[in-house]
Order: sequence, then structure tokens, then C-alpha cells
Amino acid sequence: MNVYVLASELRMGLVAIDWMLAVQIANTLILFLVLRKILFKPVTAFMEKRENEVKSQFDAAALKKKEADQLIPEYSHKIRNAEDEGKEIVRSAVQRADKRTAEILKEAEHKATEIKESTQKEIEQEKVKAINTLKNDIADMAILAASKVIHKDIDGDQHKVLIDQFIQEVGDTAWHN
Repeated sequence: MNVYVLASELRMGLVAIDWMLAVQIANTLILFLVLRKILFKPVTAFMEKRENEVKSQFDAAALKKKEADQLIPEYSHKIRNAEDEGKEIVRSAVQRADKRTAEILKEAEHKATEIKESTQKEIEQEKVKAINTLKNDIADMAILAASKVIHKDIDGDQHKVLIDQFIQEVGDTAWHN
């Protein structure tokens, strides 16, 4: 009973201090060393590798952000230049359109003046033609009237010369007024 009492006295709760405890501690140390060799080192290496990859991605992202931040003023400047170029192109197009409009108006006025002058010349020609026709008709009537008054037939060519001379002396001033 002494051994049993001694063993029961050394027993503290669920764990007994005996040779099994030493085996369990040895098993635990062996398991720890095996797991450390097989599992912990690869997992730790994997975690370090993954951590380094994440850090490098963060560093790359930070570098890209820094580059982008440096490019913002440049692209803003380019955008302003493009806007200025666009405004200049529009202004130039408006100036060309205004110039072309002025040219078209000037050309139209010139053509209108030419047509007006041409029409005026035609009117003058028709007026002179009408006056000459009227003079000839008056001369023929005067000859006919003179023939009836005299009751004899006078040479038409002589009368015509006399009437033309009369019309020239008197008629020109009357027709032009």
C-alpha cells in the first residue's frame, strides 16, 4: 500500500509523475522538433515570402502613385494646352469664315454693280433706239403731212433730208430734256 499511496500522493490532478510523464515530454519534444522541421519552417518561409510579395506590391503601388502624382501637373498642362489649341482653332476658323463672308459680300456687291451698269447701258441703248425710231416716224408723218398740204408728191429723200436737218437743229434739245 505504500507504493500505491506514494504514487497517489505524487499524482497531481490528471497528470501523474512517473515514467509515462517522461515519455510524454519526450514525445512532445520530438513532435515539436519534427513539426518545426517539416511544418513550421516551410510555413514560416511561405509566410515570409508572401509578406515580402505583399510589401513589394505595396512598394510598387506607392511608386506608381508617386509617378502618377508627378504626371498630374504635366497632364494638366497638356490638357490646358489642348484646350488653348482648340480655342485657337475655333478662333481661326471663325476669322476665316468672317473673311470669306466679307469676300462673298464684296463679290456680290461687285456683281450687282456690274448688272446695274449693264442694265443702265441697255436702257440707254433702248432709249436712243426708241428716240431714233420716233424721229423716223415723225419724219415720215411730216413728209406725209407736207405731201397732203402741197397736194403734190415731193421727193421723199429731199423731205427726209430737210426734216432730219430740222430735227437735228430743234429736236435734239427737245428730246434730251
